[in-house]
Amino acid sequence: MALVDPTKIRNLAVVGHRGAGKTSLVEAMLFTSGAKNRLGAVMEGTTTMDHDEDEIKRQMTISAGLAHMDWAGYKLNILDTPGEASFINEALGTLSVVEGVIVAVNAVTKVEVQTERVWKKAAELGVSRLVAITMMDRERAVFAEVVDAMRRRFGDEVVAIALPIGEEAGFNGVVDLVEMKAYTYSGNSGKGKEEPIPADMASAVAEARERLVDRVAEADDALLEKYLEGTELSKAEIVSALQAAVAAGTVSPVSPVSATKNIGVDRILSLLEVVPSPKARKPQAATKAGGDHASVEIAPDASAPAALFVFKTIYDQFSGRVNLARVFSGKISTDTQLLNSRTAEKERTGNIILMQGKETKAIEDAGAGDIVALAKLKETGTGDTLSDPAHAVVFPRYEFPPPAISFAITPKTRGDEEKVSNGLRRLGEEDPAMAVRFDPQTKEMLISGTSQVHVEVILDKLKRRFGVEVDLHPPRVPYRETIRKKANAQGRHKKQTGGRGQFGDCWIEVEPLPRGEGYKFEDAIFGGSIPRNFIPAVEKGVVEAMERGVIAGYPVVDVKVKLYDGSYHTVDSSELAFKLAGGLAWNKAMSEAQPVLLEPVMNVEVMAPEENMGDIMGDLSSRRGRPQGSETVGELHVIRAQVPLAEMLTYAPQLRSMTAGRGSFTMDFNHYEEVPAHLAEKVVEEAKARKAGE
Repeated sequence: MALVDPTKIRNLAVVGHRGAGKTSLVEAMLFTSGAKNRLGAVMEGTTTMDHDEDEIKRQMTISAGLAHMDWAGYKLNILDTPGEASFINEALGTLSVVEGVIVAVNAVTKVEVQTERVWKKAAELGVSRLVAITMMDRERAVFAEVVDAMRRRFGDEVVAIALPIGEEAGFNGVVDLVEMKAYTYSGNSGKGKEEPIPADMASAVAEARERLVDRVAEADDALLEKYLEGTELSKAEIVSALQAAVAAGTVSPVSPVSATKNIGVDRILSLLEVVPSPKARKPQAATKAGGDHASVEIAPDASAPAALFVFKTIYDQFSGRVNLARVFSGKISTDTQLLNSRTAEKERTGNIILMQGKETKAIEDAGAGDIVALAKLKETGTGDTLSDPAHAVVFPRYEFPPPAISFAITPKTRGDEEKVSNGLRRLGEEDPAMAVRFDPQTKEMLISGTSQVHVEVILDKLKRRFGVEVDLHPPRVPYRETIRKKANAQGRHKKQTGGRGQFGDCWIEVEPLPRGEGYKFEDAIFGGSIPRNFIPAVEKGVVEAMERGVIAGYPVVDVKVKLYDGSYHTVDSSELAFKLAGGLAWNKAMSEAQPVLLEPVMNVEVMAPEENMGDIMGDLSSRRGRPQGSETVGELHVIRAQVPLAEMLTYAPQLRSMTAGRGSFTMDFNHYEEVPAHLAEKVVEEAKARKAGE
């Protein structure tokens, strides 16, 4: 198979809020282009892109998928991405490997939260934006209202490039404002029949055409001057200016469609002409691998050294690990040797694959600008750069935000711990937004994700792929203990059982340290009251005892311990005796130093629509939250607060309920502080009950 000219490649991601019809739109594009011979449906579980069992069951896209098609001389690589907030990072992570996005906007619900997130990120990365107003055949679908809403949200760059013919159930065609032609549709072939522009639309078409040409002409000074002089612009001039404007991000063309009825989808495909090619995009920024990390620019040149970026890893039951990669420069064949800049190990490309959802087709080579899949690479994962060993580079990777919610898990079958651990490790390679760790304090295995839905999907995969099930429950809060005042105590260990005895005697002083200082040990022994070789044993006894506080058995922090006196026996003293003495002294001193319970307090940032702010503020206050400020970002509002972790364990489902799924939050540790007395009693009782049951 010959390499595809980068000028004839178009790389697009379809993005938008959940329920905007992204997968249906991709399905219609594949069918209309002839890439498949049957139009599948999400509700029937027959689409090319939503092929995973979880996606079919939940009727939503969970993982970004890759497909390709040919249209009017172009090769289109298209990525269908999730819109559900729990998986939105899958969409955001694809934006660095495409030149454009098709933003799907539901004609009834209009612009929603995740739409704004992906639009903003695409703008930051210089990715061109096209807009498909979907579900135009639905009740209450009004094209002009959606365009106005988008213009208010994103500015005057939002411009209609086509108008709908008919409304709601009567939607049956579009008027192309560049060609000034009408197209009507029957059946679901997707091929529009050219018709005269309806007479009753003449005024609306003229007005929309003028707005489009006004905006497009601004991209070219000579063209603008010609236009202002009243000269009619040709189609070629408009298309050329539109290409420049879309590439610059000053125009985002909007077109109406019904994907399920396949109306207007061919007009979306016709916009490939104005989407930047890999060749038209500015060179990709990278750094040299190894020592100096100097900045370099990677241009899409097939004759240059190879450089690829892996943006997603999936596991196929037949092919094993499969890496989706964008070839930014050079070319690769089925036996090309590449260097993984993260591992510093060489990888040899095996099968190069064209993906069509779950279907695959092996090809012999791929060149600059293309997106392909690579099977059976040994140590390569999401975010890795593969490049010519003699010209090793590193592309910036998408940094996934920290997980927002954690659960403790226990295998349903005793002895399955290793299977669970191995399965989650494999799933973690596929899903960088999840995290798994063992908490040594609570002795729990914790799984973290963006939401409860995200975690549930992970565990469904664990059961289906690896045959193990786990129980999910809220994690224990990692409380700590500390002291409020100074105290002195003696620890004396003496034991005589015949023969050599055991003797260790020490005096310590404990005092509180500022919060977050941890632990300090001071050796203040003078005059040899304790031999130097036994002093580390005293400290070891203290440190081990600190792991089990006197209130509820939690580790003790923010304490200074001073060893200042003691005594020893020339025969019976030993390291073990002084270690035991140190533990005894610590427990006595701790009990007399007003011990208190500490809880972790988190920095919480909540993003949600303005209308939900009152409910969110009230809810955070009920969780003992302390406001730390707020700001408006577009039409969203951001609230920052500090909230005890114990109050946040059930926050994710509550926020989803309050905001109808439009709110999101992040959380990270800030500090420890005292637990209020009335709550501390409850924590202590729970700890005692748990210990009694173990």
